[in-house]
Amino acid sequence: MMLSLPPFTKAVSWLIGINTGIYLLMRILPGAWGVEQFAEDYLYLRPTSVVQHGMLWQLVTYSFLHYGIWHLVGNMFGLWMFGSAVESAWGTRRFVELYGIGVLGAAVTTIGIAYTRLLGGPNTATLGASGAVFAVLIAFGILFADNEIMLIPFPFLIKAKYFVGILIVVTLALAITGEGNVAYVAHLGGLLFGWLYVRRGPKPALVNMGLSERYYGLRNSYYRWKRRRAAKKFEVYMREHDRDVHFDKYGNYIPPDDDRSRKGNGGGKSGWVN
Repeated sequence: MMLSLPPFTKAVSWLIGINTGIYLLMRILPGAWGVEQFAEDYLYLRPTSVVQHGMLWQLVTYSFLHYGIWHLVGNMFGLWMFGSAVESAWGTRRFVELYGIGVLGAAVTTIGIAYTRLLGGPNTATLGASGAVFAVLIAFGILFADNEIMLIPFPFLIKAKYFVGILIVVTLALAITGEGNVAYVAHLGGLLFGWLYVRRGPKPALVNMGLSERYYGLRNSYYRWKRRRAAKKFEVYMREHDRDVHFDKYGNYIPPDDDRSRKGNGGGKSGWVN
């Protein structure tokens, strides 16, 4: 049996670097600067801050902050061990989408459960990348279901699908008991949204689709306006030189012998193209 460690893929390396850099920065900067208090007030995920005060950025910023070194190491180790395989199989762009879905899904789940007051409350702060890591983990369990992995330091192999199944059951049990200060609800939120993302298949994210369509629509509107504006300027210029030219409402040139009542460029071969 040959054991090997996964590579450091592009997105995984960047995420580990960013999370580690922020953690070190938080520890290096003196407390007198108020950095930790600022992070607690504005960057941690606090449901009341998001819902009542509109601090929507907390839906993302909380995932780059960690309680302590072992919290950071555990999340980054899991991201490396499982995320590299997923990124290699899917590519960087789709992997980043999965990670982002895990971050937002964990945040939304945490806020929803907090306001039910079943576990914790809306004033309880949450931080850490565990929700995103669990989204990556469920994707790994689905994509590489029959691959065997070794649970370090235990010297035995287990299929990925069974490992993920056991982890879900344990996380659910811990979430119900509510023991400790670990945000198990966020873990479950990451798992759920990660599973939904994998199930929908390799389609572009709805947000990306909407932004892309809006961008191209605005760009085309700008070019049409620019063409009409240039046509009007040209008409004025030609009239000043005792020549009469005409353009239709789309900015297409109408030859003198064409019927002015025809739409578009009047069927002629002349005209401006975009």
